[in-house]
Amino acid sequence: MKRRGFIHKSLGGLAIAGLPTIAAAQDSPRPKGLSPLIITKIKYYKSPRHKSTFNQSNGIVVVETDQGITGIGEGGSKDMIEQLAGLVIGKNALQIEHLWQFMYRAYFYPPGREKIHALGAIDMALWDIKGKALGVPVYELLGGLTRDHIECYSTGFPSKGNLKDTARACIEAGFRAYRFHGADGKDGVYDQDRQIKDSVKACEEIKEGVGEEGDWAIDCHTRLDIQHAVRLCALIEDLDPLFVEDLIRSENKLLYRQVRQKVNVPIAVGEHFGDKWDIRPLIEENLMDYSRLTLPNTGGITEFKKIAALCETHYIGLVPHFTGPIATAALVHACGSSSGVVLMEILGAKPREEAHLPEYLDFKDGKLWPNQRPGLGVTFDPTKAELIGEYTEYVKTVPTFVRPDGSITNW
Repeated sequence: MKRRGFIHKSLGGLAIAGLPTIAAAQDSPRPKGLSPLIITKIKYYKSPRHKSTFNQSNGIVVVETDQGITGIGEGGSKDMIEQLAGLVIGKNALQIEHLWQFMYRAYFYPPGREKIHALGAIDMALWDIKGKALGVPVYELLGGLTRDHIECYSTGFPSKGNLKDTARACIEAGFRAYRFHGADGKDGVYDQDRQIKDSVKACEEIKEGVGEEGDWAIDCHTRLDIQHAVRLCALIEDLDPLFVEDLIRSENKLLYRQVRQKVNVPIAVGEHFGDKWDIRPLIEENLMDYSRLTLPNTGGITEFKKIAALCETHYIGLVPHFTGPIATAALVHACGSSSGVVLMEILGAKPREEAHLPEYLDFKDGKLWPNQRPGLGVTFDPTKAELIGEYTEYVKTVPTFVRPDGSITNW
């Protein structure tokens, strides 16, 4: 069989429509439990706690296979999930990397962050399927655990009346750090000079509250220009923040070259970004100390692990942004099997109870604990969510080309 050009074959259930069968995958003996799992249907649900901010989407994706094994993911919009579902219906769910490349590259233009967000939801579900098929947690498929538990920092820890007592209570609850979002503007007006002064006073209270054993961080929410960002960092440097997050707007990321030269506090960046190409300059030029990239924004576990490896080569820690409950469960696997410093974000004093997710996280003493449940370890009750999309048909795209060995290249 020639492996050039646009080929459409179907052998043993392993073929990719529009792509050749990977011969080695079909001809080699397969261990028990690794027979092809053909994707038959993808469903998209509106979460009971629907978020209006797109890049915080907690839409629920369920991928079904012909052997009854299903996977769950989180993220994306109805339109983007529908388009990507059309690419993978009829494909082998176990070929995760291959399907990732196909979804990413099947259309002429590279995907934007909205499509990558949806790709991340489907990718999560594929890892969930593979873990369930093999009867192991996803972290075992990623090389196994590198830590006993995952330390957390709290955003929005319940107030104890003032920042000092709230920060102290956060650390006493077992969290590694208390995260503060900076002083807010009044009546919708953000005066940088006023807010910097108020933020410094707040940071002094927080530092006193966490004491010598606790840590704290501040998120500037990309509100500052470079001059004010530098000024704030100089004023709080002696308070020893764990990191200062999103100092300036995210669009022109290379302006962090100027910021890096002028500040002496650890910098955290990344929750606004997507795949590895999006964040590459900040990693390669050592313009940040902690990566805030997260799931599903990066394109799923497949891409997150590659970004984590890039961060490891530059000694950049992982402090991923919280997006939703299923994505947080997936992050336990992705971060729990990664090297280096890892801290995960929790909203409030503990993860919220979710009516549609009777089982999704193991949290105790301010920490997330890996569990032995197969796949992502998430149980989903579809009766508690609204089904808004169901897709069962393959949709042919533009011609797709492959290299002589069957791997994907651009058309």
